[in-house]
Amino acid sequence: MSDTVRVAMVGLGFGAEFLPIYNAHPNAEVIAICRRNETELAKTGDQFGIERRYTEYDQVLADPDIDFVHINSPIPDHAWMSLKALDAGKHVMCTVPMATTIDECRQIVEKVKQTGLKYMMAETVVYSREFLFIKDLYEKGELGKIQHLAASHPQDMDGWPSYWEAMIPMHYATHVVSPCLGLTDALAEYVSCFGSGTVRDDIAKKSGNSFAVETCHIKLKDSDVSAHIWRFLYDVARQYRESFDVYGTKKSFEWTLIENEPHVMHTAKKPEPEIAQKVEVPDFAHLLPKEIQKFTLPSEIHDTEHLSFVQGGGHGGSHPHLVHEMVSALVEDRDPWPNAVTSANWTCVGLCAHESAKQGGQIVNLPEFTLQR
Repeated sequence: MSDTVRVAMVGLGFGAEFLPIYNAHPNAEVIAICRRNETELAKTGDQFGIERRYTEYDQVLADPDIDFVHINSPIPDHAWMSLKALDAGKHVMCTVPMATTIDECRQIVEKVKQTGLKYMMAETVVYSREFLFIKDLYEKGELGKIQHLAASHPQDMDGWPSYWEAMIPMHYATHVVSPCLGLTDALAEYVSCFGSGTVRDDIAKKSGNSFAVETCHIKLKDSDVSAHIWRFLYDVARQYRESFDVYGTKKSFEWTLIENEPHVMHTAKKPEPEIAQKVEVPDFAHLLPKEIQKFTLPSEIHDTEHLSFVQGGGHGGSHPHLVHEMVSALVEDRDPWPNAVTSANWTCVGLCAHESAKQGGQIVNLPEFTLQR
């Protein structure tokens, strides 16, 4: 592939946040946008000077100049859109989750192997400044041996698009699964999950799920470490939070309980009053090309009022890192991280977890196709 990759952005709600980043990247260019609403499509096209504007996805896939599609459509569209793009010879970056069934994940993994095309799930958490900070400490040996991992993602979805009412908590779990597995680049081997409490009748009817909270233990493959994650979507009083806690022999990191307050670092073998210290997590823009470093800051994104961006706190400055990873993978002809198999493993943890919860916590193994990368 040439040194410049040409992308089509599909879905322009949250997806529009990425347009200025691609256009500033030295190796990328947004050449087309796609949205069903023609009026909103025109607004975005005019704002960013993008001439190719499609209201039909098939029009995007028929454009021979497009190298890859970045899919930011509603969750039910992720799997079929990814598969159709791969069939059309396009590389794919898709927002989370990869799919909503294990079979869809399998189809995408198989299609990537058949075509040799690249697939990346655009998981924000593993490119957030917090995760990059913890990963840096881990790789330098400052955490010591990892003993346990934990993550939580409470989020009240009332007021969001109606399709969320049909969502099951663990079916949207990659924000908590990915940091627990991604820190050591591990895969999940099996899970055990319990449901707790109940959601109101209308949500239960639409989703087919009665649990208010789902809490899961993940056994990491080829490791003595396990992780604990929990999720809810409705009917629990809790401020939004995407947390990630890491417990090591030398140091442990705990996410703040309240958004926008300092995180906490615990250091072993210090006097008791000094074990815990509040820490400010630095930005990791220096890992990026200078042209897109500014986009780790929420103030540089064009529409910080989008609800996903507000509740996500700017997603930890992850957006330019995601763009750079996918673009670099295409230019260098390598797999992006996470690739199709890893994305399937992260996604299937949640899908398997819900099956476990329905069976009262019975262990459910991850499917074999998610374990062979």
